[in-house]
Amino acid sequence: MGNKIASFFHFQTLGTNFRTETLAGITTFISMVYILFVNPDVLGATGMDKGAVFTATALATAFGCILMGVIANYPFALSAGLGINAFFAYSVCIGMKVPWQTAMSGVLIASVLFIILTALKLREKIIDAIPTDLKAAIGGGIGLFIAFIGFHNGGLVVANKSTLVSLGSLTNPLTLLTIAGLIITLFLMSARVPGAIFVGMVISSVIGMATGLIKLPHALVATVPSIKSTFLVSLFNLNQINTPKLCVVVLTFLLVTFFDTAGTLIGLAEQAGYMRDNRMPRVGRALAADSTTMLFGSLLGTSPMSVYVESSAGIAVGGRSGFTAIVTGIMFIFALFFSPLLAVITSQITAPALIIVGVLMAKSLAQVNWNRFELAAPAFLIAVGMPLTYSISDGIAFGFIAYPITMIAAKRGKEVGWMMYALAIVFLIFFLILKN
Repeated sequence: MGNKIASFFHFQTLGTNFRTETLAGITTFISMVYILFVNPDVLGATGMDKGAVFTATALATAFGCILMGVIANYPFALSAGLGINAFFAYSVCIGMKVPWQTAMSGVLIASVLFIILTALKLREKIIDAIPTDLKAAIGGGIGLFIAFIGFHNGGLVVANKSTLVSLGSLTNPLTLLTIAGLIITLFLMSARVPGAIFVGMVISSVIGMATGLIKLPHALVATVPSIKSTFLVSLFNLNQINTPKLCVVVLTFLLVTFFDTAGTLIGLAEQAGYMRDNRMPRVGRALAADSTTMLFGSLLGTSPMSVYVESSAGIAVGGRSGFTAIVTGIMFIFALFFSPLLAVITSQITAPALIIVGVLMAKSLAQVNWNRFELAAPAFLIAVGMPLTYSISDGIAFGFIAYPITMIAAKRGKEVGWMMYALAIVFLIFFLILKN
C-alpha cells in the first residue's frame, strides 16, 4: 500500500516521503483548525445553527482537501474563507437584511458560475496572464499578510486608536506564551530540526497546559451536531435571488473568492517551487477542485470555500504532494468526533507558526525587479496592500490597477496583455461600486 501511495503521488519525483507528507498534513490541520470555531461563531450571527455550521464546515473542508489531493496532487487545503464569511454574515445578512437562506443561495449561484469559468479555462488564463513580478509580489504579500495575522492572533500587535496598530502587552501571560513559542520555533528552524514548526506547536501546547494558560480538554469525544437545518437550504431558495441588490451580492462572492483563491494559489506555488516559466502546472485541476468544493459547501450550508494560506505551514514542513492535503482532510473528519481536544490549539499556539511561514514566503519578493520602477511600484502596492487592507483580493487590486498605468508611463504599454488591462478595469469597477 505504501508503495502504491508513493507512486500515485509521485513522492520520488517531488523529493518527499510518507512521513514528511503526513507530518505536513497534520501541521496544516493544526494551523487552520481554528476555522471550525470561528466560522460557526461568525455565521451564527445570522441566525444559523452553530452546530450545523460546525459540521458543514468540517465536512466541506475534508471534501475539498481530499479532492485537491486526489485530482491536482497539490498540498493545498481548502475551507471557509475568512473575510468573505464576515461579508456574508454582517454585510449581506445583517446589513442588507437578507435572510441567511437567500444569501446561501447566492453562494450556490456564485459557485456554479465558478465552475463554468473554470470549465472555460478563463480562470487558468487569468493566472497565466499575470506577469512574473506581480506573481512574486503576490507570494511575498501573502507572507506579510499571514505574518501580520500571526502577530495579531498572538497578541504581539493590537489595535490602537492613535496609531491604528501598536505593540501588545508584554505582561499578558498569553502574549508571553506566543513569544515563547516563537523563540522555540525560531531556534528549531535555525537548527534545521525536521518538522520544526510542528514540534514548536506541540511544545507550546504542553507549556500552555502545564502553566494553566490553556485549559485541559474536558472530554475526548463528543457527538457530531446535526446538519439538518442547513442541508440543501441553498437549493430550495434559488428563486429568492431576483433583485439587482442580490445580483451584486452574488458578484461580490464571485470576485472576492476568485482573486483570493488565485492569489493564494500563486503564493503557495511560489513557496513550494512549482512555478515553471511563469506557469503553474495542473492549475486547471486545482481550480476545478476549488470551484467544486465551493458548490459542495453551499449545499451543506457554509459560506464560500477557498484555498487556505495556512497550507503554507504544511509546505514549510516539507509537504509537496496531494497526500498532505488528504491527511489534512482526514484530520477534519476526525475533528468531528474529537472537538473537545481542539480547544487545546489556541491562537497563541498557531501564531508563531504563521509568523515563521511569513518569513519563508517573503523570500519571493527577491524575484521582483526592483530596479524598474514601473514593475516595482505595482508589486509593492500588492505586497503592502494585503496586510494593510486585511484582504488578499484588495492588495491584488491595488497592484493590478497600477500596473498598466506605470507601464504606459514607461512607454511599455504594448507589453501589457489585454487580460491585464481588462482586470484593471474590473478592479476599478469593483472599488467604485462594490466598495462604495
